Amino acid sequence: MSTLTDLLIEDPRWEQAGLEALAETAARATLTHLDLDPEDWEISILACDDARIAVLNADFRDKPTPTNVLSWPSEERAAEIPGARPEPPEPRDPELGDIAIAWETCAREAREGGKPLTDHATHLIVHAVLHLLGYDHVRDEDATLMEHLETDILGKLGIADPYD
Repeated sequence: MSTLTDLLIEDPRWEQAGLEALAETAARATLTHLDLDPEDWEISILACDDARIAVLNADFRDKPTPTNVLSWPSEERAAEIPGARPEPPEPRDPELGDIAIAWETCAREAREGGKPLTDHATHLIVHAVLHLLGYDHVRDEDATLMEHLETDILGKLGIADPYD
């Protein structure tokens, strides 16, 4: 079995939290749930802090503030019809895209939500992988679809509904 996620840890707190295994599990569960073979794909993940993700957020979204997770799909995959599933990618180019996740924001959100950090980080990786696959939450119909998928995937991993 090959590794789906290529993790670069800039903030060592992520290493202590076990992000490498957690990210691999979350990404594999997401692809498997969508009938995509994890062996066909690659995802790069940057495990950083709030300062680093704030720079990335400013550079790519013109929002110079920290956020929990960012994703950059290797190509546009969004569905045109609100609430429709995006077309699955073809494995001709195995790179699905890149993800960055920030320690302080993730830890604070988990604490404020009364959730284990590992559960929240798993949710954020599932969420980001769905973004790489063309899912979004800008339109209400798309948000509903994405939330249902996240809940189903997390449920299979034994994690409670994050939207409940």
